[in-house]
Amino acid sequence: MDGESGLDYALTGIYDLIILDIMLPQKDGLTVLKELREVKIETPVLMLTAKTELEDKIAGLDCGADDYLTKPFQTGELLARIRAMTRRKGEVITNDPGWGDLTLRQKTREIICGTASVKLGLKEFLLLETLMVNSRQIISKEQLIEKVWGFDSEAEYNNVEVYISFLRKKINFVGSQVQIKVNRGVGYFLEMTERV
Repeated sequence: MDGESGLDYALTGIYDLIILDIMLPQKDGLTVLKELREVKIETPVLMLTAKTELEDKIAGLDCGADDYLTKPFQTGELLARIRAMTRRKGEVITNDPGWGDLTLRQKTREIICGTASVKLGLKEFLLLETLMVNSRQIISKEQLIEKVWGFDSEAEYNNVEVYISFLRKKINFVGSQVQIKVNRGVGYFLEMTERV
């Protein structure tokens, strides 16, 4: 895969971790990483490369990489680093996600706007969390099904539509200006709108 394609996948997908080589055709890994961080994509990145000089490692980490592994490597070490990075990701995200005037309380699975709050079902919670965490992207129905129902689920597009409808009603109930918008044929995204 070349750097341009990798960047496109990273910008449009939802990933727990990105493994990135520095030496890629068309666009090198450091440039890809810089562009991801510039648009606030905070997915953990492991640089995997044949470049072993200290300066290369420093450059990768300074560009926003979370870890750096040089080739050749042992598969066991790579897997251990991946486990450690995904574990850290789960630990460091301690703040309740929010977007606009809306906060998603993780412990109680409720949304809060000002003094109003309402509890969410598990799937509603996971849908809204995915949209908030990836608020700079349009999230497709396929991505939402994978994140909320699971990769091998038999859930269909209308399942997503039903739960999005539930979520919209609850967001409206708490008086939030946040709306879940749809880009037909592409996916869903969050937008702030003035309420009359």
